[in-house]
Amino acid sequence: MAAEKTAAWEKSIQRNPHPDFKKVEASRPPFDSSKTFTFTQTPDPNWQFGSGANSTHCAANSCSAAGKDHQEEEKKHVVIDPYAPDRPAGFNYKLLISAVVPRPVAFLSTRSADGATTNLAVFSYFQMIGHDPPLFVIGFASPLDAARAKDSLRNLHERRECVINMISEGFVEAANSTSVNAPYGVSEWDVSGLTPAYDCETVGCARVKEAVFSIEGKLESLREFESRATPGKVTATMAVIEGTRFWAREDAINEERNLIDPKVLRPISRLGGITYGRTTEAFELPRPDFEKDVGGMEGMKKLESRHPPN
Repeated sequence: MAAEKTAAWEKSIQRNPHPDFKKVEASRPPFDSSKTFTFTQTPDPNWQFGSGANSTHCAANSCSAAGKDHQEEEKKHVVIDPYAPDRPAGFNYKLLISAVVPRPVAFLSTRSADGATTNLAVFSYFQMIGHDPPLFVIGFASPLDAARAKDSLRNLHERRECVINMISEGFVEAANSTSVNAPYGVSEWDVSGLTPAYDCETVGCARVKEAVFSIEGKLESLREFESRATPGKVTATMAVIEGTRFWAREDAINEERNLIDPKVLRPISRLGGITYGRTTEAFELPRPDFEKDVGGMEGMKKLESRHPPN
């Protein structure tokens, strides 16, 4: 049932914009696996407090340098009511997954209550929400009802445990393959060809051996949400997971075991539609100190004088 619903949903939202994806892909430059993770300067190293958008932002948005404060030309916005009578819920989905980016992806390993079936699936409604205790949130576009629940949610609800695996470039195709609308009982481990490692210490689920970083987790709570478009119908479930063990590849973790090397992790993020992103470049921005960097209250008075209230 869940697999059939997934297939119908994919057809309705038309996530893949290409009639022939392989043909389009063949026209693009090949993936450059030799590209390494590097640090650059920030977009505007000379930015100062109170300066607003940097020059890179202005260049991209046709700012005019004529004014004293380098004011940006007006760009109008449109307001969107997510509950407008003529707006399908699928529109909100497509809009949000293209705007709230990049998103980390939870590569979730679960197991049925009787241990007979296993499931492996990707979820981009995912984020870390705390470190003490380590807490993570995963969103499922389905209710807890067994007849309609996604397989991962059903297993998580029944067994109350999972493994979250971070996705790297080296197995992104295999990870994406687990999003297939397979019926309940079919193991995505076989579809992906990835290796289950049953050496976890606090859960009975397998971690993905190829993953540079994995998290054993116990279910902390589940909460269902009703649809606004169809009142009375449960359309979403939020799971809060508490991390109980971390698994890090030796070449990725530092000596203190408190930092993962991005050059080894080579993380993948999710963008809109069928688009994924890779992280190969970064810059560093220290967190400012109010007294030292802003100048305390005296500095604030100077900044306020530059931006008088309307």
